[in-house]
This record gives sequence, C-alpha cells and structure tokens, in this order.
Amino acid sequence: MRKMLLAALSRMLQGPAAAAGRTGAVSEASRVMVASRNYADFANEATFEIKPCDLHRLEEGPATTAVLTREEGLHYYKTMQTIRRMELKSDQLYKQKIIRGFCHLYDGQEACCVGLEAAIKPTDHVITAYRAHGFTYARGVPVREILAELTGRKGGCAKGKGGSMHMYTKNFYGGNGIVGAQVPLGAGIALACKYFGKNEVCLTLYGDGAANQGQIFETYNMAALWKLPCIFICENNRYGMGTSVERAAASTDYYKRGDFIPGLRVDGMDVLCVREAAKFAAEYCRAGKGPIVMELQTYRYHGHSMSDPGISYRTREEIQEVRSKSDPITLLKDRMINNNLASVEELKVWLLVDV
Repeated sequence: MRKMLLAALSRMLQGPAAAAGRTGAVSEASRVMVASRNYADFANEATFEIKPCDLHRLEEGPATTAVLTREEGLHYYKTMQTIRRMELKSDQLYKQKIIRGFCHLYDGQEACCVGLEAAIKPTDHVITAYRAHGFTYARGVPVREILAELTGRKGGCAKGKGGSMHMYTKNFYGGNGIVGAQVPLGAGIALACKYFGKNEVCLTLYGDGAANQGQIFETYNMAALWKLPCIFICENNRYGMGTSVERAAASTDYYKRGDFIPGLRVDGMDVLCVREAAKFAAEYCRAGKGPIVMELQTYRYHGHSMSDPGISYRTREEIQEVRSKSDPITLLKDRMINNNLASVEELKVWLLVDV
C-alpha cells in the first residue's frame, strides 16, 4: 500500500504530462456526461437570500442578498472540492508517514478561504496561521506544489523547507507557526499599503484559540490609531486545539473584541455570506475608515492537527450533524442545482478530474 501511494504521489508531482492518459479519459467522460444537457438550458445567474451579519459599531452591514453567476458557482465549487480532496489525500499520506511533522487540515472550512478570495483582488494581501493549505491554493499555488511542500520536496512552494505551516506565494505571507504572531505582521503589511499609497488591503487571519493573545489587542490599537487598511478575521471553528470556545473565553463575541473597531459576525459555512461580508469589509478599508474585524463562524472536520483524533472533546455525532446540515460544499451544490445553474451530472465531473 505504501509503495502504491508513493507511486501515485510521484505521478501527481510530475504534473500534467504523467497524467495525460488519465486526463484524456476524464475529459472524454466529461463531454459524454455533460452532452446530455445543452449549456443553453442553464440559467446565467441566480439571486439568493443569505443570513444577515451581526453588527458591532456599524449602522449598516453587508447585503442580505447575493447574486451568483453560473461561472462563479462552478469556480467556487471546483475550488472547494479541490481543497477538500487535497486535505483528505494529505490525511492519507500523513498516516502512511509520507508527510511528517505538523499538519493542520482545513476540510470543513473551505467556504472561508474561497469566499474571502472571491471578494478581494490578486494585488491584495493575505496572512494566516498554520492551517494554511486552503489559502495557499486559493491564492494560486497548484496542488502539486502544495503536496510537494508537504512531503519535503524541492518542487514545493517553499522548496520543501517550510512544510505544512510555512507556505508562501506572491501577496501571501504564510502560514505562521507561532500562535497569533501573524497578526502584528498583517498590520505591518497594511501599514506598507498605506505608506506607499496603494489602494490595497491586508486580510489578517487568526483562530479563536489565538483571539485571547495580548499582541492581538495591541495590534488593534495601533491599527485603529493609524487607520490601517487591515481586515482582522477570526476563523472561529469552535475549538482552540481541544478546548471549546465556551471554556476558553469569557466572551465568545469575537467580532466585538476590537471594542472601538467595527465588527461583523458571519456565517463562515456559506461561501456567499463570506464573499459579501468580505466585499463590505474591503470597501470599508479602501474608503480610508481604518480597520474592521470579521468573525467567521465555521467548523473543522479533522482534529486540531493530525496528532489529534478530534473526538476526545467532541462527539462523532456533533461532527456528523455539522456535515449533514452545514457542509459548505453541499450548500453550494444544492443552491446551484435547485436554481438551474448546474446539473448533478456536471458537478460530478469535478469529482473525476485529477487534482
């Protein structure tokens, strides 16, 4: 089994040439499956009502309706499915000891990185903590380079020296292993944007476990004083390592933690909610109003890291309930099918295409 996995990984890391035969077969299957329905039969776009955001120090918030085009929907679906499959493959490779060291998986939280990326420009900036695989892919790094990095190969995005927690690309600054340490760095990036007169913003992400760090509150203060174009984003997946937010924080209203900084609490399992909230936040910052705080209410399916089975502090039933009621990929898929933006057969094609 180990030799088979290594061979499969080697073919994947060799790129398109090695997979040409399989890709050709998949493409042919795709044409056959989708040919049963003409593209003209699909709607070009649809409008959806989305969950309103909770607001702090804001008179108006993001839109409560969102327009989704067919092209956007297919792109979001493909991106989230690719991240999900990449993380499940990483789980398999880790258990086979092909990936070593720390490894924090992102499955369940795909709507966060995909929605955020859809709301900003490629010239904007992103910095996050150690659960970084999804953001790395969303920022444009191919799956092949991410897996190469995870397995310590020179073809990785950090030449195999960074591993799971330290991945980088243009305008993406990692992947940071020290809890909360990326938040002051994100404010520094936002300061550079303002100093050079660029109409750019920096998305600075951290988890609910890091939200109690003193350096975060120091950064809030400086960012507010200097009106930095910084969007502070707390990915609240309900557990900081193995500790629930209720046991770790006297107040779990993370979007209010900035006190004097406006904040939004967003449904982080809905890619459209995340996209619309992030657009609102980016426009707020670009208008010169200073920083804003976003709390994305989300959930991770895996444990904190691969060394954590994830079921000693929560039940299997809890995880299954989230999967069945709030899965971000299923939610988007159902919306697209029910509103004639795609067919079941077309979306199944994405499950056949090699990542």
